[in-house]
Amino acid sequence: METQAPVQPGDVLASKYKVERVLGQGGMGVVVSALHTQLGERVAIKFLLGDALDPQLVARFLREAQAAVKVKSEHVARVIDVGTLESGAPYMVMEHLVGQDLAQVVELGGPLSESTAIEYVLQACEAIAEAHAHGIVHRDLKPANLFLTRRADGSTLVKVLDFGISKQLDAAGQIDLTATQTALGSPAYMSPEQVRSARHVDQRTDLWSLGVILTELVTGRHPFSAPTMSAMMAAIVADPPRRLRELDPRANEALDLAVARCLEKDPSRRFDSVAALATALGPLAPPAARLSIERIVRLTRASSPAELSETLAAPTPHVTAGHEQRTVAEWHTPAPPRKGGRAALLVGAGLTCAVALAVVALRSRSQASPEGIIDTEPVASAVAPAPPASSAAAPPASIGAPPASAATPSASIAPPVASSKATPKRPATPAKPSPHVDDRNW
Repeated sequence: METQAPVQPGDVLASKYKVERVLGQGGMGVVVSALHTQLGERVAIKFLLGDALDPQLVARFLREAQAAVKVKSEHVARVIDVGTLESGAPYMVMEHLVGQDLAQVVELGGPLSESTAIEYVLQACEAIAEAHAHGIVHRDLKPANLFLTRRADGSTLVKVLDFGISKQLDAAGQIDLTATQTALGSPAYMSPEQVRSARHVDQRTDLWSLGVILTELVTGRHPFSAPTMSAMMAAIVADPPRRLRELDPRANEALDLAVARCLEKDPSRRFDSVAALATALGPLAPPAARLSIERIVRLTRASSPAELSETLAAPTPHVTAGHEQRTVAEWHTPAPPRKGGRAALLVGAGLTCAVALAVVALRSRSQASPEGIIDTEPVASAVAPAPPASSAAAPPASIGAPPASAATPSASIAPPVASSKATPKRPATPAKPSPHVDDRNW
C-alpha cells in the first residue's frame, strides 16, 4: 500500500508554493512540482513521508540541504529554501530541472560515446572537486544521481543530486558525527571500504564510484556481475572488476587504464584526487570539457577556505584558440621568455635616445640663428623612423583574459591602405546537440 503524500496538488505551502503535481515518490520521500505564486517560478519540493520521520533520516535530509548549499558549483542542484510542514515533515525547495538522469539516458538510448561520457563525468567532477575541497564526501554517486539538463543557451549541463548521505570530514580526515552502522549508499556503486563500513571512508570512495559510472556510461554494463545485492557486495570486496576493454574490446586503452585505477580495491592505489582523474582523462576529453579540467585542478589546489573562496569567485576562464591544444600541465607552466627580448628593448631605447638628441640639436640651432626664428619642421622629416616591432606573433592571451579587441588605426594624414587580399573568415562550427535529452521533468 502506497503511503499518502504529505501534500496534494492545489495545496499552498509557506503561503507561496502552490503544488502542481507529483514528480516521483519512493519509500521514504516524495518530490513534487510547485509554482512560486509571487514570482511565477517553478520549483521542485522534496518531502519526507510520515513513516520516514526517524531522527537519523531527518538529520540526513537536512544534511543534504546544508551540503548542497555549501557547494556553489553550477553542477549541483540549487537549494532555495527548507522548512517544516504542520505534520512535522521537513521539506526542501530546489530548482526545478527538466531532462533525464544518466541512468535513464543509457537505458533509453544505449551506451554513450567515450567522448560524451567523459565530458559528462568531468562536469560532475567539478561539483565533486568543490565538495571535497569543503571536506564533503558524497558517498552515493551513481548515474541516477547525475542529472542531464540544458543551460539557457542550449548547451548540456550535468548536475549532481542527492547529498543526503554525504559526510563532513573533520580536521583529521575522518567522518564526523556518525553513530550509525547502517550501510549507506547504493551497494552496486560502493567502494570495498564503504561496503565494510560507511564510517571509514574518505574522498577516494567517490573516485571508485566515478570508475563504475564511466564503465556503465561507455559499455552499458557493470564491472561486477552478481545475481543478488548481497552477492554483488561480496564481489566488490573480494573479486577483481571486469576491465573496460573486457566489456567492450573497442574501448580506448588509456580510458581502460584510468577506470582500472579508479577501481583499485586498495584506496592508496587509486587516484588521490578528482583532479588526478580529470588530468588522466584530459587527452581523451572533447575541447568543451577542458575548462572543467582547469577548474577541477584549481579547486583541488585550494589550500585554505580563503583560497577556495577566491577560486569560486573567479570568473569562468576564457580559452583562446591558441590555448585549445595545450595540456593541463602546460596550463600551469609559465611561458618561457622570448629570445632576443632584451636586445629588442635595448635597440628601442637607443632609437628613442637618438630621436631626443636630434630634437635638441635642431631646436638649439634654430634658436641660435640671427633671425631668432624657431625651426618648426617636423622632427620626423629629419630623423629616420624607428623600425617596426618584431614580426614574430604576439604570445596568445593567457587563460582568464578577455579576447583582444580590434586594433585602433593610428591617426595620420593618409588613410591606411587596405590589403588587396581579404582573409577569409573561418566558418563557425555548429554546436553539436547532446543525444538522449528529452523534456521529462525531474
